Amino acid sequence: MSSAPAKPFYRDLTFQVVAAMLIGIAFGFIAPELAAKFKILGDIFLKLIKTAVAPLVFFTVVHGIASAGDIRRVGKVGIRALIYFEVVSTLALAIGLGWGNLIDIGSGMHDAHPNSATSAAAAAAVAKGHAPQSTLDFIYGIFPDNFVGAFAGGQLLQVLVISVLFGFALLALKAERRAVVEDGLNRVSECFFEFINLIMKLAPLGAFGSVAYAVGSNGTAVLMSLANLVLMFYVAVLFFIFVILGTVCRLCGFSLWRFLKYIKDEVFIVLGTASSESALPRLLQKLEKFGCSKQSVGLVLPTGYAFNLDGTSIYMSLCVLFIANAYGVPLSWEQQLGIIAIMLVTSKGAAAVSGGSFVVFAATVTAIGNLPVEGLALLFGVYRFMSMAIATCNTIGNSVATVVVAKWSGEFSEQQAQGEYERVLGRASAAPL
Repeated sequence: MSSAPAKPFYRDLTFQVVAAMLIGIAFGFIAPELAAKFKILGDIFLKLIKTAVAPLVFFTVVHGIASAGDIRRVGKVGIRALIYFEVVSTLALAIGLGWGNLIDIGSGMHDAHPNSATSAAAAAAVAKGHAPQSTLDFIYGIFPDNFVGAFAGGQLLQVLVISVLFGFALLALKAERRAVVEDGLNRVSECFFEFINLIMKLAPLGAFGSVAYAVGSNGTAVLMSLANLVLMFYVAVLFFIFVILGTVCRLCGFSLWRFLKYIKDEVFIVLGTASSESALPRLLQKLEKFGCSKQSVGLVLPTGYAFNLDGTSIYMSLCVLFIANAYGVPLSWEQQLGIIAIMLVTSKGAAAVSGGSFVVFAATVTAIGNLPVEGLALLFGVYRFMSMAIATCNTIGNSVATVVVAKWSGEFSEQQAQGEYERVLGRASAAPL
């Protein structure tokens, strides 16, 4: 029986986006004035992808809560998981923000073109910006007065509140009734993910328009700044994985390096697809075989896909500073801490599908109010390169979180883990975890 023919390389989305970017760069150099007019392609793609924000958040958060099962049985595992998620997510946001401030990310683009179109766009954005709300107004605005209105208005924080309340209401139903609702939501969610996939097919056009406009309007300075952004983001992600998560693993009594070798197949799947969702089914099985109890795997891993997105957190905080510096918008430390507080909430809505982090980041930049949304077009041009690291970091972070919380809660079998190491990595792995 012959195997299925391999998909031609030119049909791969990564190849298409890279090719579109290269064509856009060349076009921007050859005909800068004409290239600048192709900004509309990037804008159209951004409008389409923004339509996915509210439903994406709703389905992801509700699924994360519903996956916990009976709320009365969550107990120590659920509470410990939430504490871990919040601490590590906050640390990831702080690393992105601290690293961005340390290297002054994006400032070269603004310094090289102080009178460019980016500065004009920044001035227009600041002019349209609204006065910052008081704390009480901000808190009051989080709570919706209309279920549909929150979705129609793209009010991300209100959608999050609705999603959390709906998820707990779903858990309050009797099992047989809840199963029917969950099944319906899962079916709609599957259809919605296909909707997102259709939009993502337009990514090459969006990338071409964004890069052609960026190069045509700003020249080589923007390319150097974007290349530097991608490189510095990878540095931040590697630091987080091997230093922060490595330290967490060591404190919990196991080796991150050996654990990565155990889940290397899943890591490469995610790296190739730029979607952490692609490895979820395999990880659910593999982590249970590794020694984590079924309850801890079923609770921590899927919930982490909604509430513990470390790569997304680093991406969002670093890129906010990039936009601010690139467009010459000063952000005080008080404002940066306020942005972290907002991102602690909004980052929980980033879906585990390719493009989800960018969607939520776009919504967050819009919600902040004093940053030019035109910067999103620049970032989208290199998002595909960054999304591979985002998804990989998210996957590794949630896999580590599952083992850590399981060990912390007494839901882990050291003997079973050692047996899996020996089975998968060979007898040389008979040393302690």
